[in-house]
Amino acid sequence: MRILSDLFASRRALAGFVVVGFGWAAFSAQMPVIKAQVGGGDGFWGTLILIGSTGALMAMWLAPLVYRLIGRWAMIAGAAGMVVGFVLAGAAETPLAIGFALFLAAGGSGVADVLANTEVSEAEAETGRSLMNLNHGLFSVAYAVAAMLVGAAREGGLGPVAVFAALAVAVGVLVPWMVLPRRPPEDDDTQDAAGMPRSLVWVGGLVVLAAFLGEAAAEGWAALHVERTLGGGPAEGALGPALLATGMAAGRLGAHVFGAGWPPFRVMVLASCIAGIGLMLAGAAPNLPVVYAGYLLGGLGVSVVGPLALGLVGQAVRPKYRLAAISQAAALGYAAFFLGPVIMGYVAEGYG
Repeated sequence: MRILSDLFASRRALAGFVVVGFGWAAFSAQMPVIKAQVGGGDGFWGTLILIGSTGALMAMWLAPLVYRLIGRWAMIAGAAGMVVGFVLAGAAETPLAIGFALFLAAGGSGVADVLANTEVSEAEAETGRSLMNLNHGLFSVAYAVAAMLVGAAREGGLGPVAVFAALAVAVGVLVPWMVLPRRPPEDDDTQDAAGMPRSLVWVGGLVVLAAFLGEAAAEGWAALHVERTLGGGPAEGALGPALLATGMAAGRLGAHVFGAGWPPFRVMVLASCIAGIGLMLAGAAPNLPVVYAGYLLGGLGVSVVGPLALGLVGQAVRPKYRLAAISQAAALGYAAFFLGPVIMGYVAEGYG
């Protein structure tokens, strides 16, 4: 019953996380075929991802402005921008087209993600319960399920445009749950972040950056690694990011159910060590079972670090600064989602 109560309390955030998970899983599992459509080497592809993904960084800084402009519909607008961007990415055949498409997709998902994290923090303040790991865990579940479904669709011969069209339908079903509540401002300077403890935001953001750098580098290139390095097929390639997300879901949901009373800093240190071991195992794997075990272990370790850091930031600031604090910490942390794949691209270009 406690789990059901927690799900209900964070239902709006959960819808946003599921939508973002569906979108990036669909893209990551199809990265080999989209990369082949556009052409170019690993370093060139990494540069395209860098250009496109700057949209996420900009959107996370601008999410409070988007919320002020359109209020309750801000998360829906972000999700819509993400879907349009991914559909365009599925049809892209030139570097300019894929760069624009990824910029739009990353920007939309960035807005939705920041607002979802803020909704979780608001729900934590209202209920007195820790909800960040639960919501991020269900994001990972959505990511894993979507990655496996996309792998099956690729095996069945469906192309990227058809897959992303199905994504649009799934997002449309979840739209009613993404309408944000009306929250009256506490006072005239609700949106003024001048008094916000910026040092705390920067520390929290850098911790999230460290965690998500490993996650982004792994999930962005997992399918390519399995298919190109180890000779796997499309479904086997999609299983790489799916297992990474499965490990993350297990870690986050397990932390929510069993680890509510554990010291967060001790958990983050232990989890980081587990993540490093798993990702090294995946990189050095001689066959598919070992690489899958590495991704599963890496996902398990990296799973709780980012959510715990964001939760601590949200809890440590006054309510009127919460959206600004989380958007800035998330912008720092989620920079990893374009730095990670880019770093991997340049390493692959230079060293194989």
